[in-house]
Amino acid sequence: MAEKTVSYKCPNCSGPLEFQPGKETITCEYCGTELEVETVKKLFEKEQERAAQAEEAEKTKWDTKSVGSEWESGETDNFRKFTCSSCGAEIVSDENTMATECCYCGNPTMIPSRFDGMMRPDFIIPFKKTKQDAVNALKEFYKGKILLPGAFTENNRVEHIQAMYVPFWLFDSKVRMNASFKAEDDNIIDTPDAIITKTSVYDADREGTMAFEKVPHDGSRKLDDDYTQSIEPFDYSELVEFNAGYLAGYLADKYDVDADEAAKYTEERVGQTALDELQATVTGYTRVDCKSQSLYQEDSNVSYAMAPVWILTTRYEDKPYTFMMNGQTGKFVGRLPYSKTKAALYGAVPAIVSLPVFYYIAKWLLS
Repeated sequence: MAEKTVSYKCPNCSGPLEFQPGKETITCEYCGTELEVETVKKLFEKEQERAAQAEEAEKTKWDTKSVGSEWESGETDNFRKFTCSSCGAEIVSDENTMATECCYCGNPTMIPSRFDGMMRPDFIIPFKKTKQDAVNALKEFYKGKILLPGAFTENNRVEHIQAMYVPFWLFDSKVRMNASFKAEDDNIIDTPDAIITKTSVYDADREGTMAFEKVPHDGSRKLDDDYTQSIEPFDYSELVEFNAGYLAGYLADKYDVDADEAAKYTEERVGQTALDELQATVTGYTRVDCKSQSLYQEDSNVSYAMAPVWILTTRYEDKPYTFMMNGQTGKFVGRLPYSKTKAALYGAVPAIVSLPVFYYIAKWLLS
């Protein structure tokens, strides 16, 4: 049976190949062979073509999914099963996974057929931060959080840690905005009989242009936009032309948010930034409110890139806690639980500290 996946193996010892963050080459950790990314790409181009053809051929066979099936309609629509070409184990993934690793032998695995029907990324930002960097960042993230439950910090273990290339749309745009603001200035007059507030109202019109370069929006619905925006920015000076060799050893997601949908969210971000900048020029007033605004896009460009992200998951009291780290810069974000007991205790400390002082004052007054 023809294989439908591609495993990146060392041409010398057949050990798994993995791109190491911060290096320019892909290294075999078993025999030390170092290969250029472009070399790895050429080595496995035919393998990828063969795997894609194998899956296409598989689709033309008899459909036996419904025979004896107990699954309800639609339950398995997003599941896909493949066989690891290294150890033969079955790999289950969702329909957007383009690259992953075998959970049994750890061999990096590509699924070339997933690239069908999608645009080839223009750029990729290679990983610079390692798995140990991500674990250390999580430990550092815990430090100084006095309200963390003791059991969380003492018994906490990283349940899952995954390096993933996340699809991002990058938007370049030059915009012009017109905005009208209502500016109010309060003048308070204190008289013997009353306090009088006199408010003067003004119209303030502003117009300006701004240029935005590589405003990102992630193309994966599975990831929380609050998280992906919080680990920004990426250093785009390190963008390189996309090469599938960089995916070796990493999970990679195919976008399921297209450029048109991402553009709507990005236009909101760009518009809000431009409005904030214009409003910042209306100074010297007590209050400033925007009455109307118009955004005109004069020039634009969109590119598609894969960006490196570490995703860590822990569990506390049967609830998962997810953390995310920028795989290039190391910026770390996440949500933590807090101890209600500690919160109440720290709130009571000022009252406890004041008790001895009050006691001695009362004793002195009564003597």
